[in-house]
Amino acid sequence: MTSFLRRLAGIPWRKIAGEARSRAFFVAQAFCAVHVVNAHVCSIALVRGSSMLPAMNLAGDVVVVDRVSARFGRVGPGDVVLLISPQNPRKTVTKRVLGMEGDTVTYLVNPGNSESSKTVVVPEGHVWVQGDNIYASRDSREFGPVPYGLITGKIFCRVISFLINFVYSLILLGTPEGCSVTILCCKI
Repeated sequence: MTSFLRRLAGIPWRKIAGEARSRAFFVAQAFCAVHVVNAHVCSIALVRGSSMLPAMNLAGDVVVVDRVSARFGRVGPGDVVLLISPQNPRKTVTKRVLGMEGDTVTYLVNPGNSESSKTVVVPEGHVWVQGDNIYASRDSREFGPVPYGLITGKIFCRVISFLINFVYSLILLGTPEGCSVTILCCKI
């Protein structure tokens, strides 16, 4: 037992503890840096649902979100944005901006059943957002103009589900030579 205690006493515990503390501090710094970049600069999000068909896939697309543009007011008509849902604040939705404050927007009230339209002037500090698939989208036609502060970012790049398309091509074609898949699509 004494030889075991001598070997145990010979281990540089302070040096090991110092290295462990140093590495734990580095990991904590890395997590903080990733959090700051993800929350305030640029992040990746998964977009699913039918409201943005055909621009986004029904099964889901991975998109890159620019969080700086929304903060500095660089969002305009035609941009696809990520925003907090006015109906359910726990949900994030993806819509296209169709009108900014002061713009006049004309939209179909019930696109599936009638051709009646309505014209609205977007109030100050608000934007008018709609899904590309007007038949299956809950958007400003339903809940009105959205406060600009609910916009969390502007989608600037779509990463198509590469792995799913690659596997699907392998199953259909049998060889990777027939597989031609676009990985990035930066114009939405």
